[in-house]
Amino acid sequence: MDARARTIEALNADPATAGLCRSLAFYYGDPAREAAMDRFHADFVGPGDLAFDLGAHVGDHVGSFRRLGARVVAVEPQPACARAIRAIYGTDENVALVEAACGAEPGRIRLYVNSDNPTVSTTSTRFLRAADGAPGWAQERWDRELDVPIVTLDGLIDAYGVPAFVKIDVEGFEDAVLAGLGRPLAALSFEFTTIERPVALRCLTRLAELGFRRFNLALGDTMALALPGWLSADELARHLLALPRDANSGDVYCRS
Repeated sequence: MDARARTIEALNADPATAGLCRSLAFYYGDPAREAAMDRFHADFVGPGDLAFDLGAHVGDHVGSFRRLGARVVAVEPQPACARAIRAIYGTDENVALVEAACGAEPGRIRLYVNSDNPTVSTTSTRFLRAADGAPGWAQERWDRELDVPIVTLDGLIDAYGVPAFVKIDVEGFEDAVLAGLGRPLAALSFEFTTIERPVALRCLTRLAELGFRRFNLALGDTMALALPGWLSADELARHLLALPRDANSGDVYCRS
């Protein structure tokens, strides 16, 4: 039995971690998805590179980056998710786990935990308001609150080095994460949702200021770029605004 299977088995014994078990089963239960993820990420990271996974959840992106030979810094504030990452990757010296949220300035912040669906836990009260009653989100419940530390992207770079790629998936707090970055990078991605498009627009503005010039996106969990070519920040902003609401979410990919 491998580390992933042992982790799921242990968590299944605790009714309080049922939501986390569902995440583990989904994100680690499909070899075809893992292969597609690796093919997609191979355009951004390779052997010896450093990758940051901000909002690592249960670490499926960590696994992809490691299969591609990259070193990984995983940043995750949820204790149960961090426990899963430690159980799966704790013996891997090329994975560093930072148990914190990422934001504009060091400090502390309130984390709103969705126990049934921990992938949408958030530090953004604005995101909670946008989700309240929204189509596709009405069933979500944020049932616990935790006080967690904040690290910044610049602080992580100072501590671990300059990454080849940064993945940001922090449920409506992406603009705050980018406010904590003060230098250009080769490539990064950030999640967007159609209930909080202004966050994505602020992210695009910030990234253009930092020197990013090429933008594309992937919808949902497709692991494929949706547009045939790379766009400017303004062009991608117009595309995001034109998406139907039921597109729900995806990730914007950015290159300098």
